[in-house]
Amino acid sequence: MFEKFLGGEKPALGLPVVWLLGKTGAGKSSLVHWLTGLPGAEIGNGFAPCTRTAMHFDYPSEGPMMRFLDTRGLGEAHYDPAEDLAVAETQAHLLVVVARLDDPVQGEVAEALAKVRKHVRGRVVLVHSGMDLLTADERGRARAATQVVFAKALRAEVPEVEVNLLTGDGLEPLLDHIESRLPEVAGLLAEAALHDAESAQWRENRGLVMSFASAAGGSDTLPVVGGFTGPGIQAAMLAALARNYEVDWTWRRMAEFGGGLGTGALAAFGASYGVRQLGKLVPVVGQTAVAAASGVVTFGTTLALGRAAAYFMHKVSRAEPVDQDEMRRKYSQVLRRGRAK
Repeated sequence: MFEKFLGGEKPALGLPVVWLLGKTGAGKSSLVHWLTGLPGAEIGNGFAPCTRTAMHFDYPSEGPMMRFLDTRGLGEAHYDPAEDLAVAETQAHLLVVVARLDDPVQGEVAEALAKVRKHVRGRVVLVHSGMDLLTADERGRARAATQVVFAKALRAEVPEVEVNLLTGDGLEPLLDHIESRLPEVAGLLAEAALHDAESAQWRENRGLVMSFASAAGGSDTLPVVGGFTGPGIQAAMLAALARNYEVDWTWRRMAEFGGGLGTGALAAFGASYGVRQLGKLVPVVGQTAVAAASGVVTFGTTLALGRAAAYFMHKVSRAEPVDQDEMRRKYSQVLRRGRAK
């Protein structure tokens, strides 16, 4: 499914790549920790060499869906970034530049960015870290100065966000930037960034839902047949989730889930499914563009359905009340990020 959203060369395994560029100590590993919800020790052990100094980290470790690429030597003595930059610029689908607000010396990073600007322009976001180390006024001045340095190197304005790497504050604007380039990765990370019990259990079942969503999306590219196989795959997904959550998936439970999600959402989904199937019967156009779009929509809808069901089943398994507004919010959030734009 990712190929629809990616630009440039695909790296090994076909994984979408988020390239982290910044000096040692800028907070790149801490940023990965907040984005994935994994402990720092696990992230540290997860990085593997891809050049003499650059490292990559595939996430999740089992059945990876994306890759973080970290050029680690910037700012260190006797470091030549040429080899690392040559690898990174051909693989990265999004470049995240990380710079500490209390460190105005960003020449090495800016120089590296200037060397690859032709390949990464339009795919860069600047993350200001260390916001807890300065006052509000100091942060504003430091942020403006750093923006000037990198805008000059890139010869264009650089989208920027501030992230508190102690608390994780500021992740949502960063996820919005990631979403603009890699919608499916943004959805993956948006859920991973949460650390409550329900989200932890969802992370354990996310791979299962992703596999069903991919199967449903693939089946929906076929005219007529997709109208039957897609819903069947979604029904099988819900049954599989119920087993994992140890919930009796009875007709009454199904009705509770459907009612909580909202008849409007379910009716709209059913209607759009029918329209998409009819559209795919149109010669040439329907069997190409409409079919491809139909697969993307079904992938996103199945992913969102699985996320809402996981929340519902978590609450039911613990005999806790289901917050229907929260369930709908999770459905809408994943639906928005799981579809191509």
